[in-house]
Amino acid sequence: MASVDTGASASRQMIHTETRSPIEVILARLVYYVFGAIEILIAARFILLLFGANVKAGFVAFIYGFSAFFMAPFIAVFKTQTAAGATFEWSALVALAVYALIGWGIVTLINAVSPRRSSETVERVEQSEDTTSQT
Repeated sequence: MASVDTGASASRQMIHTETRSPIEVILARLVYYVFGAIEILIAARFILLLFGANVKAGFVAFIYGFSAFFMAPFIAVFKTQTAAGATFEWSALVALAVYALIGWGIVTLINAVSPRRSSETVERVEQSEDTTSQT
């Protein structure tokens, strides 16, 4: 009796789908994140000054020190008003508005240069063959 080789082969297909955001969307998110963080610092400074927070406290000193760099162009715009230990810093409100406008302007410029806003969906098909032989 002769031996018969029976070969079985199977093909498998895997589809990988991924969604890619355009670089413009990523840049806009980065700009919003950076300017949002700056505005949070300035808003925290404004609130801490308004409530008369202790400057010797570590957190308060950190916020004042870190936000001082971003407040430097606006410090002399208006005089600060102090009453009963609380300080109302008009310059902080101006800084919040200016940084918001700058961030919005940069994102608008990014969108004007490249108005593509939709994500790209990429599908990749991988095929592999399994071969099984019996003797």
